[in-house]
Amino acid sequence: MGLRVTPRWQAILLFSGALLCAPLAWAQPTVLKVVAQEGTEPKFIPAGIGRVVGLCVDLYRAIERVDPGLQFVGDQQWLPLLRAHSELASHQHDALCAVQRTDERTRQYVFLDPPLFQFRYQLIARADDPAVIANWDDVRKLGAQGVVLTNRGYTTPEMLERIGGLRVDSSATSPAINLHKLVAGRGRFFLHRAPGMQGFIARAGVAGKVKILPAVMASTDVYMAMGTHVDPAVRLRVQRAVEQLDRSGELAKLLKKWD
Repeated sequence: MGLRVTPRWQAILLFSGALLCAPLAWAQPTVLKVVAQEGTEPKFIPAGIGRVVGLCVDLYRAIERVDPGLQFVGDQQWLPLLRAHSELASHQHDALCAVQRTDERTRQYVFLDPPLFQFRYQLIARADDPAVIANWDDVRKLGAQGVVLTNRGYTTPEMLERIGGLRVDSSATSPAINLHKLVAGRGRFFLHRAPGMQGFIARAGVAGKVKILPAVMASTDVYMAMGTHVDPAVRLRVQRAVEQLDRSGELAKLLKKWD
């Protein structure tokens, strides 16, 4: 004699099967811990008490839209740049946005392809400076009158060392400090990256006192960097989301928005 299933039990079994077949609807999102890196405009920009905006904040939200099972948390909490890097290396955080690849960092993090954006480096000078700069040779010819300001803990000191023959002051710990050093005459130029330079200058309170020289002195790709402790399957999901944003043109739109 076969087992008879009543309509009531049929309904219970169907409901239970639906739950088993749709685990994603009930699964908790995969949380990735991040931070807002101080002094990295336009990646992260202060926008009032307790609010951070910027290129990387928008990128995290875009990735979440592509893969709703991913959630980036912590982008409203500030951390000094050097500490942000060290905490990713020590697995206290899971990802850093728009990071330049170096040999040392490649040993510490996993960089996801494709590149997120390309940053360009330009010189900022005082508004009344008559210098005409087309390349690094023009800076070298200035000798002691051509000191280039840059930031300790960033990749630019290493970049300038490789270029060679330049007078460099990399003692400042933030871009805003270097802007004010430039205005005070404690350096001839400040090497900084675009996009977002005009807004950064305005927020630093030196609009009209400095100018951006037109020559692009260097350019570099920047990537999503993830901790080596992050599950490779999760890293692959982030990478696929970035690839989709690249194909759709969304990455280019984000870069243009913050330029």
